[in-house]
Parts: sequence; structure tokens; C-alpha cells
Amino acid sequence: MPGLLDTTNRRLLDEFQRDLPLQSQPFMAVGDALGIAEGEVLARLRALLAIGMITRVGATVRPNTVGVSTLAAMAVPDHRIEEVATIVGEERGVNHSYLREDEWNLWFVATAPAADGLKASLDRIAQRSGLSVLDLPLIRPFNIDLGFRLSGPRQSATNSRIPDATVIRATDRPLIQAMTDGMPLTPRPFAQIGARTGQSGKVVIERLRTLQAAGIFTRIGVIVRHRAIGWLSNAMVVWELPDEKIEQAGPLLARVPGVTLCYQRRTVPGQWPFGLFSMIHARSRPEAMSILNTAAALPELAGARHRVLFSTRCFKQTGALVHREGEA
Repeated sequence: MPGLLDTTNRRLLDEFQRDLPLQSQPFMAVGDALGIAEGEVLARLRALLAIGMITRVGATVRPNTVGVSTLAAMAVPDHRIEEVATIVGEERGVNHSYLREDEWNLWFVATAPAADGLKASLDRIAQRSGLSVLDLPLIRPFNIDLGFRLSGPRQSATNSRIPDATVIRATDRPLIQAMTDGMPLTPRPFAQIGARTGQSGKVVIERLRTLQAAGIFTRIGVIVRHRAIGWLSNAMVVWELPDEKIEQAGPLLARVPGVTLCYQRRTVPGQWPFGLFSMIHARSRPEAMSILNTAAALPELAGARHRVLFSTRCFKQTGALVHREGEA
């Protein structure tokens, strides 16, 4: 097989992080666009998956449309990092877990089908580790779509759309879970998902189109591990602002090229005063700091105290938990 980041693979990762064709043989359509056979598309994706450059081909779900989620943090002593990261990672609903440069150094996203399950997961982590868990639920998204082109100039993010959760049916939940876990890398993946969820492949495609149009999915496509493909300097930058100023600054911060995520989260008095969160993905620290300097120059952020938390290690990156077998 050609080099893992040759021109074709770069196009595959650039052009299909979103808008994967929702048709019976999606990888044939991808191959037609790239000028290669369906079998080669599948072989390339399997190879990228095997070495960890991608986590899956599937969907990312807009937070709190199906199930619930939160961002959490812990202040872990250096000698306990491995132990506590393992405790966190053993929770099925934890789908992202990172070590960052800060006193609050272990950050993770916890997901669950319902609020009681999410609380139980955070409680188990606190009990098993003997450490406090900072719970920072989402208040308002400004950009929650991490898919961005890996080549060419950095682009501004578009505003996050308002989802229509009324379209979701009870029978959609196992389908959505299958898509967040990752599609089978086979010629007819939707038929295979349908066989597992008790639906025809045609119905699966129709439901996915409906859910995508309603904004339940932020994207359907190739989910990339950015660190594994050279984006090594990724920073969470948090800003301390009053709520009314966050509402003004958030949409503008989200549109700064290189700012890849942006949202408002709950603060915790006396522990965490930063309500505006943003992510910067870059190839180097100087590049990341240049993006940050552009963001900090926004008049709406003038004088705002901020903190930069560079990621140093990824412990876990999977799809969200939105459904458990046997649950309604």
C-alpha cells in the first residue's frame, strides 16, 4: 500500500471528514470522487484505523440531543496520572480523555443515555480515585464541529446550527449508537447496521438523512486523530468573562481561523471561573500561539483573563455513549 499520508489519503481525510455519501455503497462513491476503486478506499481506511490515524468512520452527535454529556476535570498528582487515567478510561461513557498542562490536568468528556447515568459515572470516578471531579456542563455552543481541512489555509468555522430533536424516534437510538461506535468498513455498511438494529439498509439510510438534516449529527465521515497525523500542539484556551460578554464574544472567537471548537460552559465559584472555552489545533506551539494572539486581539476579549492548557497526551478517543442495549 502507498505511504499512509500520500496524496490520496490526504484527500480522503480532507474531503470526507463530513458529508460521507448516505447511499447503499458509500465507499464506492468515495472511490469515484478520488479516482480509485471501492476496495482500495476500504483498504486505506482499515490501514489508517490500524495505526491510529483515525478512530473510526461514523458520526459525531451534537451534545445533549441524544443522551447527555459534560466536560470534567481532575487535579491529579503526577505520580497517580496513569492510575487515575485508567479509572477514568474504564467508564464506558467517557469518550475523550486528555492530559493537559495545568493544575487541573486530567480532562475528559463523559456521556450517558440519561442524566442519572452520567452522575453515577462521575460519582464512581470520584469514589474510586478519591479525588474531586470538576463538572462543567455545556451551556451554549458556538462551534462544536471539530472537522477541519488538514491542508491549505486555515478557515473560519461556521456557526453551529440549532438542532431539531423532535425528529428522534426511540428506534433511532441503537442506530445512532452504531454510528458513533463506527461503521463497519465493508461495501454495504448500512445494510450491516440495519441487520444489527432490526431495520433494512434502506430505512437506516433514510433515518440517517433525517437525523443529519435535523442537526442531530454534527458530521458523518472519517474521524481523525489529529495528534497522530502531526497536529501536535493543541491547546484548550479558557476565558473569564461575564455571561453577557460571552454571548457577544463567543460567535466571533469561533470564527477565528484555527479556533476549532468554541462553547460556553458552567463555571464553579471558587474553583473554575472560566466560562468561555475554545480549542486551537496547530502543528507547532508558535503556530498555536499566533492563533491565540489573533483571538486575544478581538475587542470583545480585550482585558479578559485567559489560561492556555496544552494537551500533552491522549488517553482515550471514542464515540459517545447514547444508548445501552435493553434500554428504551
